[in-house]
Amino acid sequence: MENPFAEGENRVIRPPATAVVIFGATGDLSHRKLLPALYNLAHDDYLPANFAVFGAARSAMTDEQFRASMKESVAKHSRRPLNEELWSRFAARLFYQQVEGDSDVGMKELKRRLDALSDNGNERPNYLYYLAVAPGVFGQISSQLKSAGLVEKVNDEHARATRLIVEKPFGNNLSSSKELDRVLRTAFAEDQIYRIDHYLGKETVQNILVFRFANGIFENLWNRNYIDHIELSWAEDIGVGTRAGYFDKSGLMRDIVQNHLLQVLSLLCIEPPTSLSDANSIRNEKVKVLSSFKRMSIAEVPHNVVRAQYERGFVGGKEVPSYFEEPDILVSSKTETYVAMKFEIDNWRWAGVPIYVRAGKRLPKRITEISIHFKKPPGSLFKGRQVGEIEPNVLAIQVQPNEGISLNISSKPPGPRMRVRPVLMDFTYGQSFGVASADAYERLLLDAMKGDATLFIRNDEIEQSWDLLEPVLQCWAENEAPVEKYASGTWGPSAAAKLLVPGGHRWRRL
Repeated sequence: MENPFAEGENRVIRPPATAVVIFGATGDLSHRKLLPALYNLAHDDYLPANFAVFGAARSAMTDEQFRASMKESVAKHSRRPLNEELWSRFAARLFYQQVEGDSDVGMKELKRRLDALSDNGNERPNYLYYLAVAPGVFGQISSQLKSAGLVEKVNDEHARATRLIVEKPFGNNLSSSKELDRVLRTAFAEDQIYRIDHYLGKETVQNILVFRFANGIFENLWNRNYIDHIELSWAEDIGVGTRAGYFDKSGLMRDIVQNHLLQVLSLLCIEPPTSLSDANSIRNEKVKVLSSFKRMSIAEVPHNVVRAQYERGFVGGKEVPSYFEEPDILVSSKTETYVAMKFEIDNWRWAGVPIYVRAGKRLPKRITEISIHFKKPPGSLFKGRQVGEIEPNVLAIQVQPNEGISLNISSKPPGPRMRVRPVLMDFTYGQSFGVASADAYERLLLDAMKGDATLFIRNDEIEQSWDLLEPVLQCWAENEAPVEKYASGTWGPSAAAKLLVPGGHRWRRL
């Protein structure tokens, strides 16, 4: 079926000729996300005419074997059923090159094959490298690409565009983040580096800017005069599972809060940029917001941050193990599977507005939601009438699993009595636009091919977010804060409620 958003004057402009090279092509990310995303872009006719994908990894494999492996993955993980005719055309553009870390032979052969794409009068393609590998080999691959002549200068008008997509984690603290940036910058300029956070590719997150700045009724209210507090919740009903070994070294703070949730908050609280078409205009404002977050001292951390680990409990009616019963988890681990925090932005727009963030595994359901709680109206007008408690208006933006926006307003139900009840006004993308949202990686890969860095993270954003969390990580490393417990299938430890401003604030029921 044709994409209804790809017709007429609104049709998405194709990027220029591009060769995408995925390092770590045999890994889980390539199978579940990257190749299905590229296939769906081909389905929507968004890919350039001269386009190729090279998988690169240490394993020995032929082009045909790579295509067969990816066909199985696309059939399993694509948001659309596999179309044999389309797959045949798409697969003809898939290639594989063995590249071993301790040898430059594979990289030289990769260059020879990439150069061949420009033969026979074809348009010379840009190069887009995707590092779907462990951060420990980022520097090695970057150096080999440069040595092989596969990185061209960014300020040379005759050079092809050469871009590098880097998957998280972007370090595990401020100092390691700076070191990672130093390593990457030995081969690539900042403008060539695209740090990817798939949350920024989700339709609802992208819609935050349009929702705020294209609707006059909201931007005027988007400040401390009308907003009482903001809440951001990220919940999963699953445990750490097969990622236990990795997770025990990172935890929810590094894995979710530092990148996903702080990125969402920076967009939510941004000042109007000069232009929505200028990537740096938007990213400059995000940096300003992150730098305006109040920093905590180490002594303040226990009063503003709660960490916890899940115990045995019931999720979906089934008993599930505790964190310490998961494979590869050390009994001495203090790694958090739940974190709750209270922030405040110290600028003119947001001063005095509490921002509550919570993230956890083994909670009752999978959901990510931003809720903006407006100030409660005075109840004096309704004195003497049994209208009950008037609830404040709440604007809820659900990022996953059902992308959409809802607004809770008060209204009088039918009948002779003066009563007040909340009414929900909402929309979801599937119902309102007739199509399901595309996967985030589709939008991000397409933008990277075009050279649009709006939804990618600049280095100074990364450093500001790590700087904000540095006291928390240091406090935890020194064991200056307790590790709370919570039963699986609940909404976290009771200690999280102590973060909320007393007299009305409570965690939202999701």
